[in-house]
Amino acid sequence: MSIVNEALAPCTKCGQQHKVTVYRSINISENPELKAKVADGSLFLWECPHCGQVNLARYETLYHDPAGKLMVWLIPEGEISETQMHAITMHTKAMGGYTLRRVNDMGSLMEKVLINEAGLNDVVLEMCKYVTKLEMLQKTVGADQKEEFLATQFHFYRSEGEGEERILTFMYALSGQMLGVNIGWNVYQDCAGILERNPQIRPEDGFVKIDAAWLSSKMA
Repeated sequence: MSIVNEALAPCTKCGQQHKVTVYRSINISENPELKAKVADGSLFLWECPHCGQVNLARYETLYHDPAGKLMVWLIPEGEISETQMHAITMHTKAMGGYTLRRVNDMGSLMEKVLINEAGLNDVVLEMCKYVTKLEMLQKTVGADQKEEFLATQFHFYRSEGEGEERILTFMYALSGQMLGVNIGWNVYQDCAGILERNPQIRPEDGFVKIDAAWLSSKMA
């Protein structure tokens, strides 16, 4: 069940407080129209009626897609409710086949939804990001940009085509610009093979934060 509340939030421009809609939980089976709003980020934006500034609403929410068997817990800050997470983990384990993820920002929630919608595995995609960044460092990134490039984050953007012709696109910020890089389906398959041969690189039970830092900790 989707849980919707109202909360007071200050405008980042004029400082006036206004009531904004807050989704404490989002159930896509009951409110399918919310999936697209989560995927493009518009669900978390609100316009100040006083000055017109568009603001980002930051709050905790649990995204649930029963058909896609996906739950993503967005926790921008604060303590994690381990008891609540454990209870939900046990419940979803009984239903079987669920992917449980934890994220700290809206962009990462958007990415998890897009990945699930494309029928892809986010662990495999993290490996794709890793090998793609290494290849770009060696071949295309200038010496003066290497430090900045290493620190930037790749985000899955879209999947186009079918079968062996499928192309995956990552977006990243560099020197004040948003750039994209495409990888072929063969890269995704190769990375899936790497993970299959290295069973230690697997998510733990429960709501796991799968990102570059997680992958690095498993490869150390």
